[in-house]
Amino acid sequence: MAEFTITGEVDPFLHVSLQQGESILAESNAMVMMEETLILDGSLGNQGIFGALVRRMANEESIFQQKITAQNGPGDLLLAAPFPGGMHVFNVGDKQFYLADGAFLACTDGVAIKSVMQNLGHAMFGGTGGFLIQQSTGKGKLAVSAFGSVFLLDVKPGQPLTIDNEHVVAWDTNLTYEITTPNSGRGFLGGMVSAATSGESLVLRFSGQGQILLASRNKKTLISWLTENLPQTKN
Repeated sequence: MAEFTITGEVDPFLHVSLQQGESILAESNAMVMMEETLILDGSLGNQGIFGALVRRMANEESIFQQKITAQNGPGDLLLAAPFPGGMHVFNVGDKQFYLADGAFLACTDGVAIKSVMQNLGHAMFGGTGGFLIQQSTGKGKLAVSAFGSVFLLDVKPGQPLTIDNEHVVAWDTNLTYEITTPNSGRGFLGGMVSAATSGESLVLRFSGQGQILLASRNKKTLISWLTENLPQTKN
């Protein structure tokens, strides 16, 4: 199986080593360097044209992905994420993960990423991908990227965690989550008042047993900062 290694502490690369005949899928424009034994092709991914269109419209991913194959012998390559920040590699198979919009970076050829439906409450208020969200299937390695530093949390039975949904990158499909306010014990009205005055709005309450990957930043923060600080072009 292809080897995934994260190299570098700040804005790292994903170093991939392929043996003869092996291939990976990567997000469009992720390839930075590859050896001449490798072949790069455009791909619709492993769900065909319909899945690619859904991925683009619902999950902010590109229609075409990169398929990189060790066609002429073993070889290495480097991938980079579109945003500055950290990476994490999951071993999927016994565990599968949901992915937030834009989190997918690369996977080995035994892994597929499909779009699945969320319920109405999660889609409208959770900020976790709308009605359709990405989920890993199969067995192999899955690399995800995030805006900012990443931190892996272990959720334990009987110890639920409250998390700002804009900072969730990926989470175990075995976990359950619900939309709530930061201080739900105060009742709905009290929680909404606390949310308005603290700067935290609706959040996600995860329970069960599994892992959650968090990012220190979110894209909305970046867009807001750019809007406020970049000079405006005058017509």
